[in-house]
Amino acid sequence: MKIIGLIGGISWVSTGDYYKLINQGINEKLGGLNFSECLIYSFNYADIKRNNENNDWDSTFNMLLKGCQFLKQGGAEAIVLCANTMHFIADRLEEAIELPIIHIATATAIEIEKQGLKKVGLLGTKFTMELDFFKDKLISKGIEAIIPTSEADKDFIHTTIFEELGKGIVTDETKQRYLAIANQLIKEGAEGIILGCTEIPLVIKPEDLLVPVFDTTLIHSNAAIDFQLS
Repeated sequence: MKIIGLIGGISWVSTGDYYKLINQGINEKLGGLNFSECLIYSFNYADIKRNNENNDWDSTFNMLLKGCQFLKQGGAEAIVLCANTMHFIADRLEEAIELPIIHIATATAIEIEKQGLKKVGLLGTKFTMELDFFKDKLISKGIEAIIPTSEADKDFIHTTIFEELGKGIVTDETKQRYLAIANQLIKEGAEGIILGCTEIPLVIKPEDLLVPVFDTTLIHSNAAIDFQLS
């Protein structure tokens, strides 16, 4: 089994989901008492958020590079960034650390391609929705991503990710607003919805919508499992 390194704490809630899903997945494939051989470097989310608010991606890059180096020294053969937004600097990190970074958007694009979809809705932080790092991976597979047009909706998603979901807080009011936003994207032609933040699966479940739901936490975890067993 190959060793993977998880960059976590962004947030701790979804990092726990990654650890659980990866270990369960390894056990399902190998049985017995086989589980994932992995390392975790968990950040203080407040430091990351402060950098992002100041658009200081260089500081975030240096923090994550330190974590990646720690994991590489510990024997990690690939890195898993346990957050969608951090993939904005994934290519830069991969070049600096000289280890493969299992890209969440690439793995998601492959899953959407398997279902033959050409237009999907993308929900996530404003960074994930508005920057190109995630959408470019979809475009490479011939997939168009649409995002909410309402600034109020984008602000709501962004704020609740940090102030609620990232703390493990889930309310019915927030869930209903997320579903309304997703259903509006479906009305605009989305054939599927990407949960493009690793905390959004807390409020949107596959059974909540009438189109396929792409849980990036689960998809990314499965890609990590495939790498470990490759």
